This record gives sequence, structure tokens and C-alpha cells, in this order.
Amino acid sequence: MTYSLATTSIDNPVSNAGLQLDSHKDISTQQPIRILAPPAELVLPLDQHAGAPAVPIVNVGDIVAKGQPIAKPGATLSAWLHSPVSGTVSAIELRATAHHEGASALSIVIDNDGAETLYADNVPLGNYESLAPEALCEHIARGGIVGLGGAVFPTAVKLTRDDPERTFNLILNGAECEPYISCDDMLMRERARDIVLGAEIMLYAVQAQRCVIAIEGDKPQAEAAMRAALTEAADPRLELAILGTEYPAGGERQLIAAIDQREVPSGGLPQDVGVICQNVGTAAAVTRWIVNGEPLISRIVTVTGDGVQQPGNVEVRFGTPINKLISECGGYTDAAQCLIMGGSMMGLAMPRDDLPVVKGTNCILVASAAELQPRAHEMPCIRCGECAQACPVALLPMELHFHTCSGDFDPLARLGLLDCIECGCCDYVCPSQIPLTQRFRQIKPALIEHLDRRLRAQHYRERFETRNARIATLESDRRAKLEAKRMKKE
Repeated sequence: MTYSLATTSIDNPVSNAGLQLDSHKDISTQQPIRILAPPAELVLPLDQHAGAPAVPIVNVGDIVAKGQPIAKPGATLSAWLHSPVSGTVSAIELRATAHHEGASALSIVIDNDGAETLYADNVPLGNYESLAPEALCEHIARGGIVGLGGAVFPTAVKLTRDDPERTFNLILNGAECEPYISCDDMLMRERARDIVLGAEIMLYAVQAQRCVIAIEGDKPQAEAAMRAALTEAADPRLELAILGTEYPAGGERQLIAAIDQREVPSGGLPQDVGVICQNVGTAAAVTRWIVNGEPLISRIVTVTGDGVQQPGNVEVRFGTPINKLISECGGYTDAAQCLIMGGSMMGLAMPRDDLPVVKGTNCILVASAAELQPRAHEMPCIRCGECAQACPVALLPMELHFHTCSGDFDPLARLGLLDCIECGCCDYVCPSQIPLTQRFRQIKPALIEHLDRRLRAQHYRERFETRNARIATLESDRRAKLEAKRMKKE
């Protein structure tokens, strides 16, 4: 059988929106992925995924094995958490976390015994097609696997179909468009087979017939490795899409628009247009769980910037302090000015370097003063429209900012604030130096609460009106019966 690898070239995946940015990725892709030994103590927050926090199923003093479940999902939208090492649970308490910019979250603390004793119940699945798709999704959920592109959405929830008759396409996101981050690039170069097998497993889980693996055109080595793995797999359901390099080409909605020419409706999800998006790192994690019986206990993290001696990519267990990654990469340079978790556009500034790596930690950027965009004194909006032209979601940031400052929730909802992906494009181009993204991020929880209150009020009003209608009907029936009795007597 001759197999021809299908390839799509997409030059302008986000139309005229987005930005052309310097990638700054070469400095962290010169060396192979390094595997970092786990530390003596690991801190594992219970809320390092989208949805409800996990619930501990261990107690202080318990001895745990590597890969053992230590917390179960706290709700339908939640995820399992596993011990990255063997050792002893030394505490279950509030600890400072990176994903909350140093704020505290309930965490399980494990003292590493160094023995690497494996949890006996974690065994390879073998033939994944021996399970029904629904059972396979449940098995993936028990591996604690979440989206490793940054959103950390529980993978099995995305893969579970509400309507068995509906068909979906699968997109694997390897675009990695944000500057400095190169963990997915290195993963595709070195572990392309894991990604391809993960794609096939997820195709079976969701019963999809097509999977597109999307890569930006500035990753030739990753592209070559993925082509070789796809050719070896000889699966006609898999194809490669080469994207342009506009930021944020790797956004979920931007990918769908580029590859499937479908627009996710405002307030909707990719599933609404028949598409499921997963990260290439998530696909590799699925393979490790299915083939090796290893749950999600580690990930690849890019450590980069002028502030670190030897930039590179490190595979690290969750719960490892950030400063251990920096030490592995030679330590700080004299130029180090700011510590950021994530890339230069959407990253979070860290107040200190002893915070733990979590499932969503894809990059540690140690930036120098030259790498930081200096923010001048904020000036009034001049209504130039630059932010609207740059917005990849076609919003009007200047209008959103006006209503954000005045706290007008209804116009914010009408203008689509909840569709903002917080990419930072509007900040980047604003000549008035207005911190638009920061303000949008801060007001979103209040807007969500406002909309929830309105929905609850509508629900209560409908219940009240239904009750009144029911009482009126009962009263009418009672009066009719009394009138019937009176007429019978006469």
C-alpha cells in the first residue's frame, strides 16, 4: 500500500488580525530535552486544572507510591491528581502557588523518599480498542490528563460525546505561537510517535474520522519529525496543516477558523461546530498513560530568557519549585529582572521563585530589562482603533475598556468581553499604554457573577409566575366545582 501524507498550507490563519512577533525560540531549542530529578519536597495544589478543585483521598502520614492517586475529581469538571514520586504525605495545607501569582491554594505536600516505587495498579492498557469509547474516556480521566497547552481543561470531558450520533473532527494544536515558549516544538522533534499514537487513541475515543495536526511554518525540525511519524503510521485519517506565524495563530478559535473554516459562536464551544481541539503535549500524555501506565505526573517546561545561563527545555515532575529548574539551567545571570510563568504575551509575573510547577506551567521566562516592554505612564484613550485592528477575536477593546472603567456589565456582555482570549495584542499596540488585558481579566469574574445573578433572577421569576399560574388554575377549578355543586342543588 502506498501512503500519501496529506498536507495543508495555511498562510493567513487569522486573517488581518493578530501580530507578527519575534519568536525568541532559538535560544531554548539548541539542546535536547533534559530530565530533571525530582526534589526532596513536592507541593501539589488541588486546583491546578479547570473546574472544581480535586478532593484529597490521602491523609497526613500516608505512604504513597509514584503514580498513586492522591486526590479525586471534586465535580464533573475536575481532574484526578497523582503523586509524582514515592514518599510520605507530610502536609495538606494552604501553600503559595504559581498559577495564582503567589496566592495560596490547598495543596498536598509529599516528602520524596527517593525510591521511585511505582504504584502497582497503574498498568498499561494494551489494546485500547478493547474498551468502548466511553470506557476509554473514563480511563483517560483516571490518568489525571488535562490540556497541556495552558487551559488545563480535563481532557476526558472534551472527548466525551453527549450525542453518539454526532461526528467531530479533531485538531491537535502544535502551533505554539507565543514568543519564547518551545516545549511543544521540542516534544514534536523528539517524541513525534507518541503524539501520533495519542491522536489515534483520541480519534477512537471520540469516534472521529479526521485529525489535523497544526504546526507553524517556522518549526522545520518539528515538521520533519511529524511528517516521518505520520508516514510511519500510514493512517489516512491523519494530516498535517502548516500555519502562518501570526500571533495568536495557535488560539483554539483561530485554529478552527483556519483549518475548518468554521466560526465558533460567541459564548459557544468548539464542540458546537463539530470540532475538538487538543494540544500535542496532551496527546503524548495520553500515549504514556495508555501504553506505559504512567499518569500525568510531569511535563516539559521551557526555561528561557536572557536572565538564565543555559536556556533549554526540561522535563519536570509537578510540585517541583521553579528555582530548581533555573538551577538545572545554570542559574540566573546578572541581567535577570523579572520572573514570568508563561510567555511574554500571556504570562504571569511571579513574586518569588520557590513556587511549584503545576500542570499548566509550560514556560519559565527569566526576562532581562531589554526583553521587557517598558510601560510608560498611562494616557487617555485616543480612539485610534489600533486595538480593534489587532484583536484576533474581532472585539472592540476601546469600547470594552470604556465600560470596564464604568462597571457597566450589560454592555460588556453585549460587546462580548467573555470572548476575549486575553492574548495581549491590544496591550501591545496601544499607544496610550493602557493595560487593557489586565483590566479585562480582572472584571471578568464580576461579569460572570452578574450574568449568573441575572439568570438566577430569571429562573426565580419563572418559578414564581409558574406557581401563581398553578394557584390560579387550582382556584379556578375549585370555584368551578363549587359552582357545579350549587347548580346541582338548585
